[in-house]
Amino acid sequence: MTIYRSFTAVQADLQRGTLTCRQLVDQYLDRIHEFGHLNAFTEVYAEEARQRADALDRKAAAGEPTGKLFGMVIGLKDVLCYQDHAVRAGSAILDGFTAQFTGTAVQRLLAEDVIVIGRQNCDEFAMGSSNESSAFGPVRNAADPERVPGGSSGGSAVAVQAGLCLASIGSDTGGSVRQPAAFCGVVGLKPTYGRISRWGLIAYASSFDCIGPIANTPHDAALLLEVMAGADAYDSTVSAKPVSAYASATLPDRPLRIAYLKDGVDSEGVDESIRKATRQKLDALRAAGHIVEPVELKNLPHLLPTYYILTTAEASSNLSRFDGVRYGHRAQGVTDLIALYKQSRTEGFGAEVRRRILLGTFALSASYYDAYYTKAQQVRRLIREETEELFTKYDFLVSPTTPSPAFRLGEKTADPLQMYLADIFTVQANVVGYPAIAVPNGTDEAGLPIGIQVLGAPFEEGKLVAFAKELTNSPA
Repeated sequence: MTIYRSFTAVQADLQRGTLTCRQLVDQYLDRIHEFGHLNAFTEVYAEEARQRADALDRKAAAGEPTGKLFGMVIGLKDVLCYQDHAVRAGSAILDGFTAQFTGTAVQRLLAEDVIVIGRQNCDEFAMGSSNESSAFGPVRNAADPERVPGGSSGGSAVAVQAGLCLASIGSDTGGSVRQPAAFCGVVGLKPTYGRISRWGLIAYASSFDCIGPIANTPHDAALLLEVMAGADAYDSTVSAKPVSAYASATLPDRPLRIAYLKDGVDSEGVDESIRKATRQKLDALRAAGHIVEPVELKNLPHLLPTYYILTTAEASSNLSRFDGVRYGHRAQGVTDLIALYKQSRTEGFGAEVRRRILLGTFALSASYYDAYYTKAQQVRRLIREETEELFTKYDFLVSPTTPSPAFRLGEKTADPLQMYLADIFTVQANVVGYPAIAVPNGTDEAGLPIGIQVLGAPFEEGKLVAFAKELTNSPA
C-alpha cells in the first residue's frame, strides 16, 4: 500500500494507470479502519466515496475533462455543511441535525472532482486547543496516542498525519488549522479574512472565522485554496479580489526582509526544543542571504485577552440560535418555554462552550459592555495598526506556531488559562485578518512534531506559500 503524501504523486499514478480512484479510496478506508483508535472521523462515507470514485474513473476512461483536483481524497471538519449529511460541530446540541445545503467552499471542491471520505472530529463548536471538548470524545495524536492533536481541527490534522486522507478542510478562528498542523507535523493554511466564503460554515466568531486547508505540502494547501477562494453572493464579507495561482507563485528576486518574534525564541515560556528549532531555521534563512531581524510587538500581552473577549462575545450571540426548538437536542419533561431553553442548552452544550457563552454574555452585558467589549475592539484596532506598520518594513513575520509540542491528554483541561496560552502565537493572524501558514520544523527529542509559523500581508497567499515551500524544501 502506497501512503501518498502529495497530490502530484497521486496524479502521476492515476495518469500512468497504476492507480484508480476506487483503489485509492479503498486504501484510505482500510487505513481509517486500522487507525480507528485515533478517533479522527466521526462518520465515514464509505459506500458514497466508493460510488463517487467509480464515477470519476468512468469519467476519465471516457476521455471527459476532469477537474483540477481529480482524485484528491479529503475529509471535512464537522462544522462544514454538506447537503443531506449530518453536521454536529462536535456537539450534542445538534444531535440528529442534517445539513440542508452544501457550503460554498465544499461545493467548489466537489465541482473540481474531489472525493469526500468523511466527517472529522473537532472541539465542540470549534472552541478548543486540544480536541478534548468534542461530544464524540478526544482525538489522539498519531505521533503519540497519549497526546493531544491540537484543536480545534484536531481530527482533520490527524487524518492527514496518519494518511487517512490526502487533505482536510478545517476552520481557523484563533489558530484552529495551524496549531493542530504544528502538533501533527503537517501544513495548515489560514487565508486572509474574507478570502474564502463562510457560507456553510457553522459560526463561532464571525469576524474571526476562516475556512482553511490542512495538507502534507504547501503546494497542496495552495491548490485547495485556489479552488475555494473567491467572491460569493451568499457571503457579504467575502472579497471580490481575483484569485491568483497560489500554487505556482514565486518569491521576489531579491533578499527577503524577514521579521521574527523575539519572544518566540527568547522567552522561557517557550519550550527549549521549539526555541532551538526556530533559531536553526532563522540561521538557515540568514545563510541563504535573507535579512532576518528580531521584532517586539508592544501589544503582544494584549493579544489573548482581546481575542477571548471578542470571540466569546460573538459566540454568545451566534450560539443563541441553538435553543432546542426547531432542530437539534430538545430537553424532555419541561413545562414552559424558558425551562426548555435552559435545560436544552445545559444538556446540549459541553463545559467549554458554556464557559465561553457565559464569558461573552458577561462582556456584552450593559454594565460591562464599554469596559470589556468596546475596549477590546479599540485594542484590536491598535494591534492591526501595529501589524500594518510592521509589514511596511518586512515581507513576513516568523514565529513558533505553538509554545510547546503536543501535551498529554488531560494535562490542561483543569486549567482553561493554560489551555488558552497554547494560542499565543496564532491569534494575531485572526485578530488582524492576515494570512498565515504553519509548516513542519522538525521534531523534539521524543519525536513530537514542531511547527513554525509565517504571517504574510493581506491577500498575498501566493507569496506566503512560495516562502513556505522554501522553508520546507518542498516544490510540490
